[in-house]
Amino acid sequence: MNYKNIVVIGGGVLGSQIAFQTAYSGYNVTVLVREDDDKKVIRNSLRKLRDTYLDTIELMASKEGKNNGTWARGIASQESFKKDECIKKAKEAYENIVIDTNQEETLKDCDLVIESITEILEVKIDLYKQIAKLLPEKAVIVTNSSTLLPSKMASATGRPEKYLAMHFANHIWKNNIAEIMGHSGTDRKYFDEIVAFAESISMVPLAALQEKSGYLLNSMLVPFLLCAMDLLANGVSDPETIDKAWTLGTGAPNGPFQILDVVGLETARNIVLQYQKVPNLFDPLLKKMMLPYNYDGMLEILDKYMDEGKLGKNAGEGFYKYDK
Repeated sequence: MNYKNIVVIGGGVLGSQIAFQTAYSGYNVTVLVREDDDKKVIRNSLRKLRDTYLDTIELMASKEGKNNGTWARGIASQESFKKDECIKKAKEAYENIVIDTNQEETLKDCDLVIESITEILEVKIDLYKQIAKLLPEKAVIVTNSSTLLPSKMASATGRPEKYLAMHFANHIWKNNIAEIMGHSGTDRKYFDEIVAFAESISMVPLAALQEKSGYLLNSMLVPFLLCAMDLLANGVSDPETIDKAWTLGTGAPNGPFQILDVVGLETARNIVLQYQKVPNLFDPLLKKMMLPYNYDGMLEILDKYMDEGKLGKNAGEGFYKYDK
């Protein structure tokens, strides 16, 4: 692997985190966006990430921070942690990330493109067709898609052998996993390169040996979130009570609606639309216990929140209110 110049396309929740973590790890990083108005929003997100990293580093340096529950493995291992060095890297990451709208200039010498745009198949395909003619021959493309299969989009890239999926978990500096999944046309050479790249930015690479919508994490997480939204859509209970049932009953730090606010309601809506196309998520035994999901009710609720500007935690309000 000889990657140096990394382009992240999309500066949403995960796009910003991927860009920051990659720059923190020493790569040249450019975030490619559509409009000049997006630059200010993304710069603000990166500033918040810088402050989060700095606060986390301070915690890691304290007595309270030296336990597995609070340690941010993406920032440093406990064995290699040096506070001043980590602070320097976080500040430099923020200063060095470039945000640009010029596709041709941004892509002309990139080694790796990490696509992290909206979870809509047609939108991703249109993007790949746009950038295919601008990329140098050496460039590899990965998608951070949470549910879409790489094989559905590979041909649009113009380099299917150099195209695969690399999906990150939210709070990348702490939940440092990268699920890596190719398709039947992915050259093993590039699969191995992406595994090496993931390790170089302090991620734990998790290989999916065959294509599966949702990879490993979201194959478990998405049905969990759908079940929670279905309880709300059918009037069984409210978000706060549903979250308490999960957090108090399992000891988990966050309930499903708190997770949905972090994911963002627009992404949640796209996931609902995607899974609405699946004829049946349940095997015959579970079908005896459960009614079909009320997808229309879920979409109605999400549309109402989104129409009111309640897009999730980054917007200051979703199912809950947050300090901006």
